[in-house]
Amino acid sequence: MNIAIILAGGAGTRVGAQKPKQFIEVLGKPLFCYTIEKFEFHPEIDFIEFVCVESYIDFAKRKIEAYGYKKVRLITPGGCDFQHSVMNGIYALEGIAADEDVLLIHWAASPFVEMDEISDAIRVCKEKGNCIAAFPAYLLYGKKADDGDGSIEGIDRDTFMVMNAPQCFLFHYVREMYDEAQEKGLLEGIDPHTTTLMYSMGRRIFFSKGRQSSIKITTEEDFDTFLGYLLAKEYHKG
Repeated sequence: MNIAIILAGGAGTRVGAQKPKQFIEVLGKPLFCYTIEKFEFHPEIDFIEFVCVESYIDFAKRKIEAYGYKKVRLITPGGCDFQHSVMNGIYALEGIAADEDVLLIHWAASPFVEMDEISDAIRVCKEKGNCIAAFPAYLLYGKKADDGDGSIEGIDRDTFMVMNAPQCFLFHYVREMYDEAQEKGLLEGIDPHTTTLMYSMGRRIFFSKGRQSSIKITTEEDFDTFLGYLLAKEYHKG
């Protein structure tokens, strides 16, 4: 199977709303529903697991039922941070996922992902065992001065890739990686992200197709960008 794990376990405080950003409505529909639909309607996705803020699980169940999402077959409580939400999602699949099944981990607040990005993530993961959607660094970058006020040195953007989502793994690969990390106590003291853990373990991260436009909604202005995206889709439909 190809299994999408949609992460909606965070507080999303930078938006400044009274609820986590993934549950804010855009044109009458919660943000997380737009993201689920990208995977629900993708022909290669067989199963969706929704990792949710515990206090919003009942709300999520009602919306998933109301919109008739057939592939959402498991709802799991989120963890204290991204890393632990990923772990909760992975371990909840024990007895469901087979070793060679593909897991696509994606943020609920990233609804801009397109079908070809999902397809390429599945392809690369099957070949390499893992991958992350990535694209070249198009903007200019500079190192901060010691006082943080300005820059005195540039960074060669051609040596960088911007990493995004989905983050994709064979089930046995990511399960064994987290088992090893817990046994060795590697989760303490690092930035709570899967990529950070992989770097700390000396593992190579492979790239699949990504786009600069596939942003994660983080600020209030990002919601306006997403609204424009939805309206543009309707315009192109005629």
